Amino acid sequence: MDAELEALAHRVGAALKSHQSVLAVAESCTGGWIAEVVTSVSGSSEWFDRGWVTYSNNSKEEMLGVAEDTLHTFGAVSEEVAREMVSGALARSHARVALSVTGIAGPSGGTAQKPVGTVCFAWCLPGQEIASLTQRFGGDREQVRRQSVVFALEHLLHRLDVR
Repeated sequence: MDAELEALAHRVGAALKSHQSVLAVAESCTGGWIAEVVTSVSGSSEWFDRGWVTYSNNSKEEMLGVAEDTLHTFGAVSEEVAREMVSGALARSHARVALSVTGIAGPSGGTAQKPVGTVCFAWCLPGQEIASLTQRFGGDREQVRRQSVVFALEHLLHRLDVR
């Protein structure tokens, strides 16, 4: 793991510990990369509960409780689905904090409305409404996925009020 991701993982762990919170993640296009980054920190079991890699629509429905209607109406790459993914992660874990990510890493799969590099995120923290954002990243598949990991974790820190 590179130094930037390692440092980010340590910051996330310290922030979660200071908030006495535990994290769960629901990932699609990042394929478990967020869970890999945060669990690279020794002792992360103190602040990381579990993660789901829900790449298919069926897995989003079965494992996280994303509604079939939501997937049909908005598509898997949507803030609506990201929000249901994060809700499902919280409901199915012992975590108090959760984040989710779903997107199109490419090089195929993009459309005019949702081009390659479109990634939707959601975060849920105690006492806060679910927050969601859509971001567009450039680069190849690896770059889109890496930028998604960094964005998700940096925004988690921001939401934990750690800058």
